[in-house]
Amino acid sequence: MTTPAMAKVGPNAVLQLTDVLRERISASTMIAAFTAAGIARYLDRPPQCMIDETEVAALHHALLRAAPGTGPNLCAEAGTRTADYLLANRIPAFAQVLLRLLPPGLAARLLVRAIARNAWTFAGSGMFSASFPGGRKLVLEIAHNPLALPGCPWHCAVFNRLFTVLVSRHLRMTHRDCCAAGADSCRFEIGWV
Repeated sequence: MTTPAMAKVGPNAVLQLTDVLRERISASTMIAAFTAAGIARYLDRPPQCMIDETEVAALHHALLRAAPGTGPNLCAEAGTRTADYLLANRIPAFAQVLLRLLPPGLAARLLVRAIARNAWTFAGSGMFSASFPGGRKLVLEIAHNPLALPGCPWHCAVFNRLFTVLVSRHLRMTHRDCCAAGADSCRFEIGWV
């Protein structure tokens, strides 16, 4: 778990969303969301290092207020792009090939280990954990998720894309419990064929 003094997350939580917003919504709505979040400076100088989790949370929430109908879909698209960035830049090609060749259960376990080592980049002060309750299923949890939104579209999209590409194309994911709805943790259940 990350202590509050170190509550930082990776810049892709803002960078990828910024790219999506530039393509999908009006400049005035985008500026309004960044201004409401108190991070309008990132429009001119995008973050290049870890950033305060409260800034990311404020932006995601401001976007949902500024664009309530499309906000969740925009966050999900940013999550998919974040996963694509990780696949292109952070997960070595040989590791990706190896994971795809392994049986899904073993690939999922190895991928979860890698995710757990880097959980602070997307969980900030939240506590990430994973369990394998049996069969072709795993459960990812972020207790006290500082980036929780209703339905957690950004996190769901990141996890869905990574596990679909590296574990199984036949993936099922559900998000039953959510900190944004008052739960103690966001719970992501992933199953595969």
